[in-house]
Amino acid sequence: MSLAKWTVGLLAGMSMLALAAPADAGEVRVTVAEYSAKTGPYFEEVKKEFEAANPGITIKYEVVPWDVLLQKLTTDITAGTNADLSIIGTRWLIDFVQQDVAEPLDSYITPEFKDRFIETFLKPSIMDGHTYGLPIAASARAMYYNKELFEKAGIAKPPATWTELQEDARKIKAIGAFGFGLQGKEIETDVYYYYAMWSQGTEILNKDGTSGLSTPGALEAAKLYKSMIDEGLTEPGVTSNNREDVQNLFKQGKVGMMITAPFLSNQIKEEAPNLKYGVAAIPAGPTGARGTYGVTDSIIMFKNSKNKDEAWKLLDFLFTKEQRAKFTQGEGFLPVNKEEAKMDYYVNNADLAAFTALLPDARFAPVIPGWEEIAQITSDAMQKIYLGGDPEAGLKDAAAKADAVLKKK
Repeated sequence: MSLAKWTVGLLAGMSMLALAAPADAGEVRVTVAEYSAKTGPYFEEVKKEFEAANPGITIKYEVVPWDVLLQKLTTDITAGTNADLSIIGTRWLIDFVQQDVAEPLDSYITPEFKDRFIETFLKPSIMDGHTYGLPIAASARAMYYNKELFEKAGIAKPPATWTELQEDARKIKAIGAFGFGLQGKEIETDVYYYYAMWSQGTEILNKDGTSGLSTPGALEAAKLYKSMIDEGLTEPGVTSNNREDVQNLFKQGKVGMMITAPFLSNQIKEEAPNLKYGVAAIPAGPTGARGTYGVTDSIIMFKNSKNKDEAWKLLDFLFTKEQRAKFTQGEGFLPVNKEEAKMDYYVNNADLAAFTALLPDARFAPVIPGWEEIAQITSDAMQKIYLGGDPEAGLKDAAAKADAVLKKK
């Protein structure tokens, strides 16, 4: 669902906020985004521990798949039946703030509480000097590579540049595997393109606020991916493969290199424990530029909550070192809590260390209205290019569409 349609629906239902269904005294309702099969059980354990420590407060969860979460929240907010708290994609937060449905948390946040967080991950939820959300999940992206395929192909180390990556992909293709796993479908298809674009020194938005898709660097990045597809260096049918599809090919030992999140390491340990792999930085461009995608999901309090003090107590509990460690390690995310980050689990984990090292180069989705619509425009353009469309014409058209969205805001 586009944010434009979502905003219209939300505006139409704003008058309903005052009619929110009355909550039971002391009951905190939470809409939880489902990350994996471990998400529900983790929050059920939180319920037991929190209720035991806080007599008189009860927790009620609803676990919702990510692909329907925004629609679910839109419907609930419009009807005035939303929960007290909800996990959201931080990129949605600006729309919640502009429509005045998110509660500022500043009156609850003490300096000591704020100091629990790694600033990189808390910052995206701060708007106009107010904190509207807390980073419930954080991630970055890095390049995974198959050590056995590298050895068979005579590759000594992971590529430092995209030129080296292409050369290595050719060697891997020559031994019968797919050199580079390229995502071309569904969530983060646009992001997979940004890795190459950032390496060209190009940003998603130009300094004047217009789309970066019409820049020379954006064109070079699109030509790079298209040339790898045309040369057969990627898996076949790129536009039929989403992130999970490419990850599955990697776990099966069929792909030499791919870019994805820390949670793949957990999946490999559980599903492909014999796979020999490494994690390295995303390749750099001709001038040494590189970038990774930093991602946070936030948990927010809704303004119409009837039990805000109780809801804050739950938030405070969720962001203790112990609770963060259970959730983060179970789901395969990066720590957002400073003390958690010092734990041996992270300090001695080579995979996570590789992701953490990339954080200084991390870019987050722009905090602008209409971002989801712009991301979809980019994904659609890349799909057409991957299927054989002209990169220059495709990007020019996409930039014009993105600029039209940006001018409306």
